[in-house]
Amino acid sequence: MKLIKIFLLFFFIFMSNVFANENDEFNNWKKKFKVKALQNNISEQTFNLVMSNVRFLPKVIEYDRFQPEFYEDTKTYISKRSSNKKLKKGINFYINYKDLINSVEKKYEIEKELLLALMGIETNFGTYVGKMDILSSLATLSYDKRRSEFFTNELITLLKLIEDNHIDYTTLYGSWAGAFGFFQFMPSTIKNYAIDYNNDKYIDLKNSEDAYASAANYLKSIGWDKNSPCFYKIELNQKIPKKFLNVSAKKIHNKKKLKFFKKYINDYTYLNDLDQNSNVAIITPDKDIIPNAETLNPAYVVFNNYEIVLKWNRSLRFALAVCTLKEKFKNEL
Repeated sequence: MKLIKIFLLFFFIFMSNVFANENDEFNNWKKKFKVKALQNNISEQTFNLVMSNVRFLPKVIEYDRFQPEFYEDTKTYISKRSSNKKLKKGINFYINYKDLINSVEKKYEIEKELLLALMGIETNFGTYVGKMDILSSLATLSYDKRRSEFFTNELITLLKLIEDNHIDYTTLYGSWAGAFGFFQFMPSTIKNYAIDYNNDKYIDLKNSEDAYASAANYLKSIGWDKNSPCFYKIELNQKIPKKFLNVSAKKIHNKKKLKFFKKYINDYTYLNDLDQNSNVAIITPDKDIIPNAETLNPAYVVFNNYEIVLKWNRSLRFALAVCTLKEKFKNEL
């Protein structure tokens, strides 16, 4: 028992030193980042006001390394995010905001079912938008070397939005990755696509009007086509060359016309009515992620709309879950 106490004492001393060193290095990073921020037209007054309480968040690094996209098999991931409970809650949300949702759908030509699916998966229809300090989260990920450039740019963008009085920095609480509002917009998405739909001279992405219209504006701008499919689940035969199997969301490669893949798909009958000249790709999302996953199962043929959802969140499983929930809403509304 005495040895355990001694071990724990040394462990806590060691961890305290680790965090102390990490915080020292983070503070040094913050000094260097300030130079970069000022070079990007962020005033010193804004920087000092906004960044004074920013701190290193070890939990953010843990979350970054252990995302559901990295360990859940596709069936589990999709079923959790397109459950009957989620469907029922979304229908109730639609009933309460029917006029808004229908008007946004009409104006932007983005299906209400897609918007409901995205909001449902991102924040459970606005009931969980995240409680992390976004500025500290972005700063932590900018300091971290894994994706430093991306998060540095996002943090600079957010500071510019604050500088220009588009966002109140005191409201910035959201996801561990720095996303904000009912649809979890990153700063660059806010800058490029968020709109003041209710004309109150303030963009509030925790307000259903601004959030819903901003999401629709984003999807329309990046090319969503309401008349096109997203994906179909397929059964592949062993003849398909491995080079046609996409296992990563980073870049969908080896796209071909749908008819090209006919010889590799066991049951093609339900695909016959589709445009055979559509450019599509094949994804096998469990391969290379799930231990002992089958090479060809599960498999999906994905269309351009699927890649549009990937622009929202670059995860093969996320895009499948969104389109799955969208179809469930379509059958109910």
